[in-house]
Amino acid sequence: MTDVVVVGAAGYAGAEITRLVLGHPGMRLVAVSSDSDAGRRVSDLYPALAGCDLAYVPHAQAVTLDADLVMLAVPHTAAMPYVPDVLARGAMVVDASADFRLKDAAQYERWYGVPHSAASLLAGAAYGLPELGREAIAGARLVACPGCYPTAALLAAVPAVEARIASADGVVIDAKSGVSGAGRTPSEATHFPSCNESVSAYKAAGHRHSPEIDQQLSAAAGRSVHATFVPHLLPSTRGLLATVYLRVAEGIDTEAAHAVYADRFAGEPFITVHPLGRMPSTREVCGGNRAHIGVALDEVSGTLVVTCAIDNLVKGTAGQAVQCANLALGFDETAGLTAYGPVV
Repeated sequence: MTDVVVVGAAGYAGAEITRLVLGHPGMRLVAVSSDSDAGRRVSDLYPALAGCDLAYVPHAQAVTLDADLVMLAVPHTAAMPYVPDVLARGAMVVDASADFRLKDAAQYERWYGVPHSAASLLAGAAYGLPELGREAIAGARLVACPGCYPTAALLAAVPAVEARIASADGVVIDAKSGVSGAGRTPSEATHFPSCNESVSAYKAAGHRHSPEIDQQLSAAAGRSVHATFVPHLLPSTRGLLATVYLRVAEGIDTEAAHAVYADRFAGEPFITVHPLGRMPSTREVCGGNRAHIGVALDEVSGTLVVTCAIDNLVKGTAGQAVQCANLALGFDETAGLTAYGPVV
C-alpha cells in the first residue's frame, strides 16, 4: 500500500482528495492536515466521510511525516515552501496549487505577487493533465496539477490547435464555474445572497490562470500565443463549463472538426466526445472524474465552437490529482476513480 498524506485536507479540494484516497484500492491515508481545523476529526467536519477517524494536524507537522506520497491542496504560494524538503525525504508530491505549473519564475512572480522560492524545481515538474501529457507524468516525482479552468479550456482547445484545423491566434475562452471553485472560505462575492440567481464575469482579461493557459496553448502551437480568457461565477455548488471559440482553417467542415476530437481522445478513460448535435452540461459530469466535450462549427463565421464540461472539484482538482498519482506511481490510471456520479 502507498501511504498518503493530504496537506490542506479541510478545504473543498482537500476534502475531495481525502474522499478519493479513502476509497483507493492501493492507497492508505495516514494523515490529513489543516491549520485552522487542527484537532478536529474529519468525520466531524465532513459527516459524509463518517468512518474516517483521522484528526487534522497542522501543516508543518504533516509534511514531516513518513509517507510515500504527499498531496498538497493548500492555497497558491503556500505549497512551494514544503516541496523541496518533502522531495528530499524521498516522497512523491502531487501539488494541486499553481506553485509549480508555470515554467517561468518571473511569470509566477508577476501573477502571484511573490518570488518563487523553489524555482529550480519548475523545469522538472510534470504538468498534470494526463490526456495532454501522460508520458511526462508517468514516473514523475513532482506533478503540478492544473486548475479547473485550464483543464476544461485546454481539453477543448488543444486538439484543434495541435491538428492545425484552427488558428492558435484569437482563441476566446468563455468559462463558468460553480461557487465551490472559490474555496471553502466565504467572500462577499461568494456569499449566498450575492451569487444566488446571478451569473457574473470576474477578473476579465486578468485572471491568474491566463498565463498557464497561454503556456500550454503555446506548446501545442509551437510558438507563443495568447488566448482571451473570461471566467464567470455560476449560482451552483459545483461544475464547470468552458466554451472555446477558434477560427477554423479553410476547408474544414463540421464532420472533419469533430473527427479530430473523436480521434484525439479515442480510448481515453475519462473523456467522452459527444456526437454531433449534442453539447455537454455540468449536470452529467457531477461527482465524476470525466470531461464531456461537444463540437460545433459555425460555417457562416468560420468559428469552431468546442464546449467542455467537468466537475471542478474532481476532474478539475481532486480526481485529476489522483489520476496523476496513479500514473506517477505505476497504478492503473483509473484506480479509485471509476465510480459513477449521481444521475439526478
